[in-house]
Amino acid sequence: MLNHTPLPIAERKALRINPAKTCQPIGALYAALGIHRCLPHSHGSQGCCAYHRSHLTRHYREPVMASTSSFTEGSSVFGGAPNLRQALTTIFEVYDPDVVAIHTTCLSETIGDDIPSILKKAAADGIIPKGKRVFHANTPSYVGSHVTGFANMVRAMVEAFPVPATEKSKAVNVIPGYVEPSDMKEVKHIAEVLGVRVRVFPDTSGVLDGPQTASFRMYPSGGTPVSVLEQLGESRLTLALGAKASEPAARFLEAAHNVPCRVLDLPIGLRATDRFVQTLLEDANGVITHELLNDRGRLVDLMTDMHGYLYGKRVAVWGDPDHVVSLTEFLIDLGMKPICVVTGTPGKSFELRMRNLLKKTAPQAVVRAGADLFFLHQVIKNEPVDLLIGNTYGKYIARAEDVPLVRFGWPILDRVGHADFPSVGYRGGLHLLTRIVNTLLERIDRDAPDEELELVL
Repeated sequence: MLNHTPLPIAERKALRINPAKTCQPIGALYAALGIHRCLPHSHGSQGCCAYHRSHLTRHYREPVMASTSSFTEGSSVFGGAPNLRQALTTIFEVYDPDVVAIHTTCLSETIGDDIPSILKKAAADGIIPKGKRVFHANTPSYVGSHVTGFANMVRAMVEAFPVPATEKSKAVNVIPGYVEPSDMKEVKHIAEVLGVRVRVFPDTSGVLDGPQTASFRMYPSGGTPVSVLEQLGESRLTLALGAKASEPAARFLEAAHNVPCRVLDLPIGLRATDRFVQTLLEDANGVITHELLNDRGRLVDLMTDMHGYLYGKRVAVWGDPDHVVSLTEFLIDLGMKPICVVTGTPGKSFELRMRNLLKKTAPQAVVRAGADLFFLHQVIKNEPVDLLIGNTYGKYIARAEDVPLVRFGWPILDRVGHADFPSVGYRGGLHLLTRIVNTLLERIDRDAPDEELELVL
């Protein structure tokens, strides 16, 4: 049906067709999984929780655990407090988590449930056992996106866990942003190579990329321990990777616990990774090593070797704002021309940042926040491109327009490896660049007539 997408572009203020985002609770649920022995809880209808769990399960190919208040018609009218109290009773009796992270949904937000008061009464009544932690984030689905929900849940973490510090340590807090478990591992690897002690939160590595052990574990070994979250106020510095997903928590930690913060782009590509490494060197007394220099050198070498295949290629990009900003900068460094760059998450800051990045390379590029994939499709029908880079939902556009697609971002529902191979850091950049180049080379082979099909490209 996408073959019938109309060429003329009409402004649409209320209607979204094939949104380039999903709702806040998914991001909140994902962030909560980054706490060790934490059970995310959806305060709303059972269907909401089922959708969010299934979507994350399809992306990670791992079981995603979460509980729900299971609203009925009565809850929708009279409030969900009884459902939440019963849910907490069952959760601690049956599943015994150390932490329950509650996120709200459209329904509970619309009826106005007072979660702090409900939790205070539950604690007083002994429903929440001593030594267990329960906190919440407001994540209505009708505003923002999954990135906003992630940011709200991470901010709720720094409101709930850190204790006042008596003295500062040399550790550095790192909020990695809405990235894959493999990316969080790579962030920790870079810090370790530089000799910097970091407290990464949330951390889904070891949770959604765990090994097959032939035995079920309700709570995998990964995730940030509560003891580490309690020490966040002692750190010397907080690095927020990705302004949209990570800055709100870092700013709160700075204001409440006097921990200075630096807001950086996600370290995707050469320059963004250089800035991350340089910050660890200058502000955290890191020490450069041959291992990291070699990683950087391999990325630069491949960028140089493959420049002839990439130079001048027109590309359309969509995804989460933090990802798209760094990715676009990387594409520019590769000599490519981003013609259309969109995100489903609303926000004027994204458009300002992108136009500043593109002003020399592609000043006429279409940039839009709060856009949908129908709009993206219309743009590339008017301005054809050589490559698409974005999530799985773009595969229908790729087929309709016969344009190669590099799957990148969230969600990826029809390929594997994204949870295991990073996109951040120098090693992640090497992996991402390899996928981009190989996708273009495969298209050369596919389109070549028999007499031009070369053994060596």
